[in-house]
Amino acid sequence: MIQIIPAIDLINGQCVRLSEGDFSRQKTYDSNPLEVAKRFEDNGVKRLHLVDLDGARARKPINLAVLEKIASNTNLHIDFGGGIQSDESIQQVFAAGAKQITAGSIAVREPETVKQWLQTYGSDAIIIGADFRDNTISINAWADQSDLQLKDFIADYLLTGGTTFICTDVSKDGMLQGPATATYRELVQQYPGAAVIASGGVTTIQDVAELQEAGLSGAIIGKAIYEGTISFKDLNRFLC
Repeated sequence: MIQIIPAIDLINGQCVRLSEGDFSRQKTYDSNPLEVAKRFEDNGVKRLHLVDLDGARARKPINLAVLEKIASNTNLHIDFGGGIQSDESIQQVFAAGAKQITAGSIAVREPETVKQWLQTYGSDAIIIGADFRDNTISINAWADQSDLQLKDFIADYLLTGGTTFICTDVSKDGMLQGPATATYRELVQQYPGAAVIASGGVTTIQDVAELQEAGLSGAIIGKAIYEGTISFKDLNRFLC
């Protein structure tokens, strides 16, 4: 069964969504992320993808107080990303209550650092963020493109201890136009040892069903929940 992982993206401590990672195309949905997280939990959700967008730009975690508040007041399994660039940051995030961290741009810029984290903290604690546009890895809060191909990036980390990958199609994120299911299916088929979590563009319950059929480990859902194109009633069969 595919894991349903709602997302909360944070700017200035508020719950927001961006379109294609563009900070100028921001919509605020709720000023109280804890209440949003509680609604998720009340509807049967077990996991939460918490993204510190302020931290992504600052290259250090900024919204640790929000993480701590959610972790202290819910039983959600939280993975936290955004601005994690050092061992100090990882320790701060785990101390605040996250169960996993997502290594994004640093996994591209400093692969040896992230490979060491995999050894130190274990592959269960470190998720590799594979953000991509046109099958090329995006970095620096999606502002820049690297020279790395998505498949090569995943293959390299699988050889050095990575097991779980959040793959976000930047061009689809926040657009409510459907996920890159064909790309994800290819990844699952080519790398059966990888737990691939789809992110970006999930819009309908049919999208979720197709991602499950394609063998995805999880689906991160953000704007579709906030805009009501997917309801928790729809999701119930995937949350049991």
